[in-house]
Amino acid sequence: MKHITYTTSGTCSQQIDIMLDDNDIVQQVAFLGGCNGNLQGIGQLVRGMHRDEVIRRLQGIRCGYKATSCPDQLARALQQQ
Repeated sequence: MKHITYTTSGTCSQQIDIMLDDNDIVQQVAFLGGCNGNLQGIGQLVRGMHRDEVIRRLQGIRCGYKATSCPDQLARALQQQ
């Protein structure tokens, strides 16, 4: 198992904790801060997905006028692995 702790930037959430199995399949995602219900939903939706698929789907999503979003920050966290 791989554990990633990522400090976000430009979003309401402050941190993302991610667990990946040895095949880079997302096992768990937890956000600290932000819109709790929406972020729990994102975590559930990406569970069981390969890291590369999560990146492909979430990369570049913006939140209103911001240059990033919580989903985009999740993609960035996974790209660093």
